[in-house]
Amino acid sequence: QVQLVESGGGLVQAGGSLRLSCAASGTSRSIFTIGTMGWYRQIPGKQRELVATIANDGYTNYADSAKGRFTISRDNAKKMIYLQMNNLKPDDTAVYYCNVDRMGTSIGPLLDVWGQGTQVTVSS
Repeated sequence: QVQLVESGGGLVQAGGSLRLSCAASGTSRSIFTIGTMGWYRQIPGKQRELVATIANDGYTNYADSAKGRFTISRDNAKKMIYLQMNNLKPDDTAVYYCNVDRMGTSIGPLLDVWGQGTQVTVSS
């Protein structure tokens, strides 16, 4: 089994910062390669939306709402990605999900892997 485990969510006041982390791990299989990793968010009743992605060559892509405030990064050796969120706004309140588009593992590829999500709440 391969898991993406997010951490770092919580409650913060508007203008504050949070850093989300996501770790990829395998229990029954080894992970050899990880493709593009990203963060998405979802508000109840709305579709899940892109926040930012980072390819394994470091190329990044941000939603307009994240540009200038959020920074995505990855540590390939640790199989982790991070999302540094600064100047948070109440509109950033959502469940944040980690995603990997493709993993190469010891028993075959996995596509479109999602974590369980971590709640971020920004109070005004």
